Parts: sequence; structure tokens; C-alpha cells
Amino acid sequence: MTLKYHALDRLNFFVPLLLIGLVFSTPIMAKTSIDDVLITYADIAEAKYRDSLETAKKLQIAVRNLVRNPTQITLAQARTAWLQARIPYQQTEVYRFGNNIVDEWEGRVNAWPLDEGLIDYVTGNYGVESEENELYVANVIANPQLKINGNIVEASKITKQFLRSVLHEAGGIEANVATGYHAIEFLLWGQDTNGTNAGAGNRPATDFSETDCTGGNCARRVQYLMAATDLLVDDLTWMVEQWKTSGSARNNLTQGSDAAGLIIMLRGMGSLSYGELAGERMKLGLILHDPEEEHDCFSDNTHNSHYYDALGIQNIYLGRYERIDGTLVSGASLSDLVKEADPALDQRVRNSLEATILTMKEMVKRAESGEAYDQLIAEGNSDGNFLVQKAIDDLIAQAKEFQRVAAALFLDAVQFEGSDSLDAPGNVGR
Repeated sequence: MTLKYHALDRLNFFVPLLLIGLVFSTPIMAKTSIDDVLITYADIAEAKYRDSLETAKKLQIAVRNLVRNPTQITLAQARTAWLQARIPYQQTEVYRFGNNIVDEWEGRVNAWPLDEGLIDYVTGNYGVESEENELYVANVIANPQLKINGNIVEASKITKQFLRSVLHEAGGIEANVATGYHAIEFLLWGQDTNGTNAGAGNRPATDFSETDCTGGNCARRVQYLMAATDLLVDDLTWMVEQWKTSGSARNNLTQGSDAAGLIIMLRGMGSLSYGELAGERMKLGLILHDPEEEHDCFSDNTHNSHYYDALGIQNIYLGRYERIDGTLVSGASLSDLVKEADPALDQRVRNSLEATILTMKEMVKRAESGEAYDQLIAEGNSDGNFLVQKAIDDLIAQAKEFQRVAAALFLDAVQFEGSDSLDAPGNVGR
């Protein structure tokens, strides 16, 4: 999905309006500054990452309570804290595709899917080996030594440094996800063995108990969980800094040309809508009817994950974000710019975004009524499959509207990421 239009920096497309205004002695001025639009975009980024950090710190506290007193109550509290932490973070994903700093960092905190056998015990139906991954069932929690690329690696203590520098993407395999939300999710819920039937992972709290240990290696499991959670807080702390005044991510956005900044915004919105969310996270799983293609697969939280991704895209277009404390961050928006250039197009984009949100809300409603996302994509669930396909179609439609926005603003070189699931579905599963 590549767009090629005549590049136009700043507000040159409003010059004809200004000339008309001069002729009629009634100046018509562009009301919205692109600089202000970019500042709003950066301000919302900072707010979202701050909220992600604050909720991660609450998760950190809940994890410490769990390991000090591993009961079903403290485990449930840690799981709830994890679910709450996903709400602001998923709304940041729209920043990933246009901003290199975010994209290069994102693999630390939200990499997916993962081969969970690298981390801890799994059941027999998971399998015992993989041709693609020698560490498929390495189970670092049970093994103080690992062999990576033929070399013996010491893993006697599971620390932040070990997870980041040694285990994460070990052997150059992307599925060896050792850090971030999904590694923590697996540790809190355990493997989901239900397939496309009802139910999420069901790890017992005693997996973290030194006195009543189930699952074996409880002290090392505690080490892993605490190190991974602390790393998440560290990583989010770093990203908040990047969006502060004079931070690198903000500077990269605001110190470039206005056209480049708008392209970053549209690339993030279009790529998340089309290739990532509609394609890799939704259409692929629907084609394969595979619960392993569910984004938050251990917790069965995928319905919320997808909803907040979609909401994050809408946030950017409208230039408004409601923080976890209820306060609003808002300002000049892309919608304001488009409305001045083409009011009808702005309304179409708004309508398209709202249609996606409504469909996502229907998925959330279905999940809250007992039909999780992995059940919606199950083979034979025609109603569930139809709803997921409706969400995919809505996401594709809004991506097309973003193409029209690029044309209306005379922007060049706006390219959205694609997906074989959408662009070459015949190649999927080969």
C-alpha cells in the first residue's frame, strides 16, 4: 500500500485560499498549525507512555505481593494489574510504525508470538522439539545451564541482565521472547491448553511458593517473574524520557519538516490498521483458525488488546487521549487539518474510525459474555468468524481513508506495512 503524491511542505496547499481571501478583502487563514498538530501527537505519546509506566509499577507491586504471599488472591490481583497495564500500552502501538525509536524498542516489551517452552514447563501437546528453534523447550526456569548455538551458557541466576542480553531472542530466533508483557503474561497465567474451547491459562499460585511448590523450581520462577517485571518498568521509564521536551523521539518528530511529521503519523495509523492489526494479528488467525495466533493468548485478553489498538489510532486522528486518571490530553489534530482541506473527507474518516470502534466493542461484549477471541476464530464458528472478518474489513476501510488523507494533504512517500494474510493469502501456511 504505497502512496506517491507531490510533496508539499507546511501549509502551501492553503495558499490559494489566502489569495482568494485577498481578492475579496476577507482573508481566509488556515486555523490549524501543523507544528501544533505534531506537538499534540508528541504530548499524547508522552501521556500514554507515562500511563503505561504507572500501571507497570502497579503490576510490579502486585508481583512482589504475589511472591511474598503466593495465594490465589494475590495471583488474581497480579493478573488484574497486568490486564490494567495493557490498557494504556496498547494505545501506544500506533506510534510504533512511524517512529524508528519506538519500533526498535518495541521488541523488548511487546514481542509476540513466543515459544513459551523456552521459559517454563509446558504440557505434552506443546511438543518436544522444533526444527526452527533449538530452544523450543529449553525451560530456563528448570535448567541452570543452556546450550545456545552450541555453547554452554550459565543460567544459575535469572537476572535482568541475563534476560535482556542472553535469553531474549537467543540464537537469533524471534520466537525466543524472554521479556516484556507476554513473558510476564505466561508466567502469571501459564499455558492455555484449551485450544479453541473456553478457558485461559490456569497456573496455580503455588507455582511461586517455596513451601508448597508446584511445577518445580519455584524460587527460579520467582526470580524470572520479578526480573521480567522490573525490566518492563525500566524499559517504559526509558521510553517516557524519549517523549519529554528535548527527548529524542519528540525531537525527531518536531525538528524535521512538517510533511515528514505528518507522514510519520499517517504511516503509524495506516500500518497498524492494515498490515499489523487487520493482517498479522487478525486475518492470519482467522485463516488458520489457530488459537496460537491470539495476541494475548495466555490470558484470553485479545479482545481488549485489539480494541485498545483501534482506540489508539482514533486518539491520534482526533488529537485527544483520556488518561488513566480521567484527565484529557488534547490539542490541534490531524482531523482539524483534514477538515480545513476537505470537510467531507474528515467526516468519512471519523465515520470509518467509529465503525471500527463499534465492531471492536462488539467483540469485547462477546468476550465478556463468555466467548473469547480464540473461540471467535475457531473453525465452524460462523458467527464469530463473521464478526472478526467485519473488524478486519473495517480496519482495511479506515486504512484506505488514511490514503485519501495523504492525497488531500499532498503528502509523498506514505507507505503502509502489508501482510501476506491480506496481500497473498494463498501463501499462508505454506
